[in-house]
Amino acid sequence: MVRNTVGVIGGGQLARMMIPPAVELGIDIRVLEEAEGMSAEIAATGVGDYRDLDTVLAFAETVDVITFDHEHVPPAILRELVSRGVPVHPGPDALLYAQDKIQMRAKLSELGLPVPDWAAVESADELAAFLADHGGRAVVKTARGGYDGKGVRVVSEASEADDWFLALAEDGRGGALLVEELVSFRRELAQLIARRPSGGSAVWHVVETVQRDGVCAEVIAPAPGAAGRTAEAAAEIATRIADGLGVTGVLAVELFETTDGRILVNELAMRPHNSGHWSIEGAVTSQFEQHLRAVLDLPLGETRQRDEWSVMVNILGGPAEGSLQDRYPAALAAHPEAKFHGYGKEPRPGRKVGHVTVGGDDLDDVVYRARAAAAYFEG
Repeated sequence: MVRNTVGVIGGGQLARMMIPPAVELGIDIRVLEEAEGMSAEIAATGVGDYRDLDTVLAFAETVDVITFDHEHVPPAILRELVSRGVPVHPGPDALLYAQDKIQMRAKLSELGLPVPDWAAVESADELAAFLADHGGRAVVKTARGGYDGKGVRVVSEASEADDWFLALAEDGRGGALLVEELVSFRRELAQLIARRPSGGSAVWHVVETVQRDGVCAEVIAPAPGAAGRTAEAAAEIATRIADGLGVTGVLAVELFETTDGRILVNELAMRPHNSGHWSIEGAVTSQFEQHLRAVLDLPLGETRQRDEWSVMVNILGGPAEGSLQDRYPAALAAHPEAKFHGYGKEPRPGRKVGHVTVGGDDLDDVVYRARAAAAYFEG
């Protein structure tokens, strides 16, 4: 039986960007949004708490396949869906490693993949010992819930994480923080891969990501100077992770390229990812169409780039007054070559409210035009 109704848990911009390729493929897409008025409301068939089993089960009865806009659905709910025969992609056994950073580090280390030196620490004394062994500075992360720079701190004293240790103690379930060496890196990369439940995968070009205050600000595809061994290494790492963890759908592997030439795994996201938004216009098959193909176990599409370079610039915060749409007349007139995406979100400092993509043959020119187009929506 061909399954063709995809249910997306979470109503954010990632679910929103799945809608156009679903329409083009003739796939029915339904969204369980957390609150009214979210980005993907146009396809929402219900509003409810993804942490409530009955709500999720009722939503699952209306679709053929479950996938996600985020990784926060509790594992117990996902396992109940699977026990009832609901296809869930990625499944709970894989998604665990995107939900819990300590579990992720342990599994990647077990698979022999390159990661920063790390430890799970349950006390300030353990953190202090790690700091002493790693030059007096390290990165501390909460095991769950962090994204876009949240739940991440660079510390030089163990006391700088006291509030997080206190929160773990007050939670009553115990737990640990993840501490990692402070990696000396020259840039950040991201490698996207899509994998089908029946096997078979497809990778895009590795890209360079530029962060601002812990949030992705720009993506350059392909990563400059990354042809050859760097590209091969990134693709090999992503493939080993996807196969080793049994990931289905799109997987984003965030990477450090170190000053001494190594490639280390930083984070994982098991869903379409900000680093792949350029692919909507820049690749033969976008990450969003590919994700739908993958979770429905359909043949995967070609991933080669349409232009020599594609640059995506996030619109962070948005206009100080009015909406993105108020700025469209001037922006579209000045940059007819640019592709603008608005997420239907109210402007707020630091918030991702949209993005702009430009493609072309000259990297410097493409970067300039993408930044100039995005600037119309700032301030």
